[in-house]
Amino acid sequence: MHVNQASAHKNRALMIRIHSQTQLTLDGFEAPFERSMDKNNRWVKLSACIPWDELANAYYQSFNASTGRPAKEGRLVVGAVIIKHRLKLSDEETVAQIQENPYLQYFCGLKGFSIQAPFAPSLLVEIRKRMGFDVFEQLHQAIIDQLERRTPPTDQTTGSDTTSATIQAQTSLSDTPTETSTDHTALNSDAVIDDKQTSLTHQGHLLLDATVAEQAIRFPTDLSLLNESREISEGLIDELYALSSLTRKPRTYRKNARKDYLAIVKLRRPGYKKIRKGIKAQLQYLQRNLTTVEALLNGLPNRAIPLSPKRLKQYWVIQHVFSQQADMYRHKTHRCDDRIVSIHQPHVRPIIRGKLNKSVEFGAKMSVSLTAQGLAKVDRIRWDAFNESNDLEAQVEAYHRRYGCYPEAVVADPVYGTQKNRAYLKDKGIRYAGKALGRPKKVTEQNREQLKRDKQQRQADYRQRIPIEGKFGQGKRAYGLNLIQAKTARTSEAWINSIFLVMNLLVLLRHFFVPAIIQRCTNMFFKLLFKMIKKNVTSPEKLITNGDLNFWVMSF
Repeated sequence: MHVNQASAHKNRALMIRIHSQTQLTLDGFEAPFERSMDKNNRWVKLSACIPWDELANAYYQSFNASTGRPAKEGRLVVGAVIIKHRLKLSDEETVAQIQENPYLQYFCGLKGFSIQAPFAPSLLVEIRKRMGFDVFEQLHQAIIDQLERRTPPTDQTTGSDTTSATIQAQTSLSDTPTETSTDHTALNSDAVIDDKQTSLTHQGHLLLDATVAEQAIRFPTDLSLLNESREISEGLIDELYALSSLTRKPRTYRKNARKDYLAIVKLRRPGYKKIRKGIKAQLQYLQRNLTTVEALLNGLPNRAIPLSPKRLKQYWVIQHVFSQQADMYRHKTHRCDDRIVSIHQPHVRPIIRGKLNKSVEFGAKMSVSLTAQGLAKVDRIRWDAFNESNDLEAQVEAYHRRYGCYPEAVVADPVYGTQKNRAYLKDKGIRYAGKALGRPKKVTEQNREQLKRDKQQRQADYRQRIPIEGKFGQGKRAYGLNLIQAKTARTSEAWINSIFLVMNLLVLLRHFFVPAIIQRCTNMFFKLLFKMIKKNVTSPEKLITNGDLNFWVMSF
């Protein structure tokens, strides 16, 4: 019996090849760096079509040339921002990926592969503080100019032939189905244009819509905001007591306050009366703590506020939270003007847009315009609710400045179809793609066909709104537009604009390389047709069966 088991183990050992699972040394690891890099890599292709000089110059506009330390290279900074939002990475992970990946280092403009980190992750925070609306306006204009030229900049380091392939391409594709039969030939925005001449020129469609970029904050409730404010006030009392001459710390009842708060939040479904009772208790605790903080500040010997700017801002915020919550408690409501929903991000406001699945959103509301070529532009960002229809005139005029002509039609929600906007569009000779105001016309035998054509036109116009909704969905699903993780209002706005910048650059990539692929396939088709005629064959399969595989290699 034992002999048979030993024989079975021996046979099993002979059948299984056992290798050591220990990690190889770095010296023994086969690295492909001695070979040339792949020219078809996605980062190499994207780098070939980006107008780096224009983007870098726009970034340099935010610097003072006479003071401060030397700035990082513009291509390195802009490239890092693109990588961050293209791959949906954190600041730390962005630096780590650039440090580890030679293609990302090439994309950022480094001369060679380096194992050192290109910069500290905190630099990305400073970049977001510097990149304001004017900087992104120049970045967007650089992309438009590059798309108008339709030729990617020459990259001497790669030696790729993408420029010639793109020049040879005769077909212009758009990533959206809104391209009209009229060619969208955009003019230089810096050229002097006669108003009478441009008033007669209408090309392309302008899509308008608004959305909310939600901030990464905890869902606010009245009870949770009061509890957080109370905890901050207790920390302020501890700091000020350590600096005071008091021998006994003022009482704060923090244990009782914490116990009262947990007694409500731990309930599965607390009723209205219990929640209101808990809010009243937290208001009393917070009011007592704020009175204590004020007394400690008044008792300081030098009368100077020894709090850091961060703690001083929190003190200001929790005072406003207490005032708002006390006023809403007295009036038995949950709404007030400029309501604070986050202690650490007091600029965030609740925005009610009437969505079916999400009635209230917390973040920045933005008004966006989309051209038929697929380029999206954030025209306005505000942290409170606003009527986006008031931006139509400014968005149309911005379209005229960028392209030298007015759009043929404006496609937007019914909220944009006000009498003022319709009168403005009619004066400019622009068609509003929407339903007419007033009661529907009575159907008669004379106007039946016309009303039918008008209805079909409106349905077609409504379908043209799909690309801008898809652009919002793309930004929220793939680039984190629905979860902005910046802390301040300025950095959050830069975060939002950076996402749209990356999406526009990918549109630029498709405009450069997709026509080249189509041209290549067209050339292959004509070569195939010529080969069939020359060899007098009736089907392309016979070319393969005859062993003429060199043709397929030459075609590609």
